[in-house]
Amino acid sequence: MIKRILTGGAALAVLGIGGFAIYAWHPAIDEIAPPSADSFPEAQIEKGRQLASAGYCASCHTSSDGAAYAGNYPMETDFGTIYSTNITPDPETGIGTWSLAAFERAMREGVDRDGAHLFPAFPFDHFTKMTDEDIAALYAYLMSSVEPVKATHTENDLPFPLNQRFLQAGWKMLYFDKGQYEPEADKSEAWNRGAYLVEGVTHCGACHTPRNAFGAEIATQQFAGAAIDNWIAPALTSDNPSAVAWNKDAFFQYMKTGTTTYQGSAAGPMAPVVHAGLKDLPDEDLLAIATYLGDQVGADDLAPMSNPAVEKSLAAGAPQADYRKDEGERLYATACAACHYNSVQIAEGRPDLGINSAVRLDDPTNLVHVILDGVHADQGMEGVVMPGYRSALDDQQIASIAAYLRDSRTDKAPWVDLEQTVTEIRAQGALAH
Repeated sequence: MIKRILTGGAALAVLGIGGFAIYAWHPAIDEIAPPSADSFPEAQIEKGRQLASAGYCASCHTSSDGAAYAGNYPMETDFGTIYSTNITPDPETGIGTWSLAAFERAMREGVDRDGAHLFPAFPFDHFTKMTDEDIAALYAYLMSSVEPVKATHTENDLPFPLNQRFLQAGWKMLYFDKGQYEPEADKSEAWNRGAYLVEGVTHCGACHTPRNAFGAEIATQQFAGAAIDNWIAPALTSDNPSAVAWNKDAFFQYMKTGTTTYQGSAAGPMAPVVHAGLKDLPDEDLLAIATYLGDQVGADDLAPMSNPAVEKSLAAGAPQADYRKDEGERLYATACAACHYNSVQIAEGRPDLGINSAVRLDDPTNLVHVILDGVHADQGMEGVVMPGYRSALDDQQIASIAAYLRDSRTDKAPWVDLEQTVTEIRAQGALAH
């Protein structure tokens, strides 16, 4: 009897392994001669250019010292470092010999031309939602308008067995839903267009949704916020701690200009998303994204002119003649108040720190980053910059400013271990430089 059970169990195991092997296997797709640039319509190429920007393709496929789209950008994960691939039309080290069918399979299924599974650091779980037309346009742009670059791919730094690509088939069985976006009949055309863009090519959830122990987005916590690249990607829901709730108008202004009057400016990893990505989309698409994200938050579209938090922060931030004894208050008065003062109303490009998102997050990371390194010309609002204080203030002084703002401008609990947080973030910046 025991022998029968063992034999049956072994047979089931063999069948299971065999079935998984069949599921995991994908054939190679034949190479093609690299298509000529003039084989694609100009309108299709331009659409592909916009989609490439909206999907931040260059950001993830360009190393700090490499050519555009040539790969080797390091992506730090909980499992090790994954280096992006060369997606220029180079026939030897890029995708120059990939057919549209091969490119489409990579986008829709996360499988390359040779039949190997791609790691989900490439967000095929979002790109699968794109239409055939949009994928073809993106292919046309990459093949016609990106300079071919011969580049040797840096080996991924992943431990065994996580470096075995066929095991990604198991991950897909658990967490990957293949298929194009399906419009919701009870929603408007703009809402559905926004959902298609957000959940597809712009893959906002890849940064703004927390992940489980296996690196998959937690579907039940979509847009709930997550840590990314040593920054905090805030929630894109009603749980966002902004004193003035994000709404459609705020999202549109943020994507269009890089800043909002009442929430904050695009800095850190979000800066290229706006300035080298979303801004290339037509206003109609930005409005659609804003419509969809505004609905996730659930706030009305009224201007927050009489919001109590705004009134309180304006009153607290008005210039004061009396001497400020508290160190954080003194430092703020000398280093920050000259630019961040508002009294009767909030001036665009002069963020009011009492209602700024970074001051109200549960984690001080984003505020500390900005105090240390400022806001550069390619971030935030065009023509407005903020100097960094990395060399001017020590960790204790920066922590004092952050603690002062948190205590005097918000109704949130104090941040703990602030000075240690500043020390750690300063060290991250030193390594990056």
